[in-house]
Amino acid sequence: MTATLLDDATQARVVAAYLKRHPEFLSEYPELAARLTMPREQGPVSSLAIYQLQSLRDKNAELERQLAELIEIAAENERLMERVHSLTVALLRANTMEVTARSVVAKLSADFHTEQVRLLLFGDEPQLPRADWLQQIPGGAEALPEFAEFLHKGEPISGRLSAEKLARLFGPDAAQIHSVAMMRLGDSGILAIGSADPDRFQPGMGTLFLKMISATITAALARSRDVS
Repeated sequence: MTATLLDDATQARVVAAYLKRHPEFLSEYPELAARLTMPREQGPVSSLAIYQLQSLRDKNAELERQLAELIEIAAENERLMERVHSLTVALLRANTMEVTARSVVAKLSADFHTEQVRLLLFGDEPQLPRADWLQQIPGGAEALPEFAEFLHKGEPISGRLSAEKLARLFGPDAAQIHSVAMMRLGDSGILAIGSADPDRFQPGMGTLFLKMISATITAALARSRDVS
């Protein structure tokens, strides 16, 4: 036991001597400073206590910032969920292909504050209106070779598109579109939402709500076809 105590005392002196020679040590290992136990008495050592306190304050400030971000994200997700619910209700009330298509564009434009909405629907439905926001594609997916990879994968995408794809989707308005969210509507077609803001839709954005919107509209279109 005596040998152990001597060893501990020797090691403590070695550590103390090392710290005296390297006063910058704790600045390089701040996590160590935060774990040290400081004496209560006043003296030069109190500066380290101040450092620990400031370190804790900085960590608390960072945690508060992260918490505020999470709260804002949760609030935005709640608003999006309410809009998706409103879209679902509107589509449940639709009883024809025309009303379904018009409801999609109206709700996305109003509730989601979208600038340009385009529906590209496979097939030829005579009851659908002639409108800038609607394209009927009698040849189906094969008639859109520029979107072959997107249609094959079936996953929503967001970001910037080539000039060729923008022209196919938005026609004369393509030059105004700098970012796009695009969803496959099952076997019914494609939904594209365009924005003049290049940062509105970015690669890597979460696709949960885009998938929900896609599934809702796909089901509504299928239902309208069955009814008619």
